Amino acid sequence: MRLSVVNGAVFDGESEELLDGPVHVEDGRIVQLGGEFEADEVLDARGGTVVPGLIDAHFHAYGISLDLLEIESATPSYLAYSGADRLRKALSRGFTTVRDVAGGDPGIPRALAEGLISGPRYLYTGPALSQTGGHGDPRGTDSDFCGCHEFMNEVVDGVDALRHAVRDRFRRGAHAIKIMASGGVVSLTDPIRVPQYSPDEIRAVTEEAARRGSYVAAHAYSPEAIRHAVENGVRSIEHGNLLDAETASLMATSGAFLVPTLAAYDAMDRRGEELGMPAVSREKNREVLESGKHAVELARAAGVPIGFGSDLMGVLEDEQLNGLRLQTEVEGPLAVLRSATSVNAALLRRPDLGRIAVGCAADLLVLDGDPFTDPSVLWAGPRRVVRGGMLV
Repeated sequence: MRLSVVNGAVFDGESEELLDGPVHVEDGRIVQLGGEFEADEVLDARGGTVVPGLIDAHFHAYGISLDLLEIESATPSYLAYSGADRLRKALSRGFTTVRDVAGGDPGIPRALAEGLISGPRYLYTGPALSQTGGHGDPRGTDSDFCGCHEFMNEVVDGVDALRHAVRDRFRRGAHAIKIMASGGVVSLTDPIRVPQYSPDEIRAVTEEAARRGSYVAAHAYSPEAIRHAVENGVRSIEHGNLLDAETASLMATSGAFLVPTLAAYDAMDRRGEELGMPAVSREKNREVLESGKHAVELARAAGVPIGFGSDLMGVLEDEQLNGLRLQTEVEGPLAVLRSATSVNAALLRRPDLGRIAVGCAADLLVLDGDPFTDPSVLWAGPRRVVRGGMLV
């Protein structure tokens, strides 16, 4: 299949200035920028801007509810169908790659490869690892049961058990490993600031991942939890809302990434009560809501690479593009476009994604306007999506 995207300005994923096209594609790869090309199909982007397909580095295909226990108790068939629908909708919004950091298994990429479902490129960690009573433990204080499936989270304690769990995730094709390193909003029993897992436990996970040429992402909010994770080898800090300047400097010198998820807190603040979020979760959300944007500012000032993630559960998935708006309010459209394209690609260690350059995957998003003069075209208005050289 030979495709040409013509008449549109081009953001290559990195440059400050828009470039001239066209973008020429063959067999799913970008083969030429500019010049003449004999294409089988021509996509006219007149008046619009061609940007790399967006990357959501904190996605949950199986996040069908704000109730962790409901997810872990769901039937596998329902969860699979729901996950396929969430992936299809993400692709239609322009996200051509997602990193699922709490869930996923080999079945989804196989179904995508065989054309059974439509969706983005799918990188997964398998169930996130949580200590007993940690963010991934779905039990409340007055219950002594749990879901039976461990779709999104698995409670694992101790160095040996964690090594086994990590090795098994890589056996099943995991892209990276996710741990819970602090309390969370939707979990019911853990204070949000307190670090989770011991240093020995975290190092066991990060050492196993490093031997496989991979890395560890950690859910962490507070400075103490972030330091605890980064000092023990974690590369990707998810959320980081309570970050301070000193900890941001540590992240920068350690080469750690920050993946903010501003959409989740904004959506839960506006819609959480009507969706039945427990009062304790709504109170935790208020604690981290306003600080999330400041954390992005601190990370930028320290030189931390900043990605983009959504972390939306249940019906809140429709807020995915709103995350671009919220992050643009902090940093402007250029930084956000980089975050959702080339920076996230660097986080994923996928130089073939997130850029419009010869040899890169032909994952493209055609916006109906110029995002630098009218940033709203990033989250509102018509869009056309090309995934692997095919218009979807």
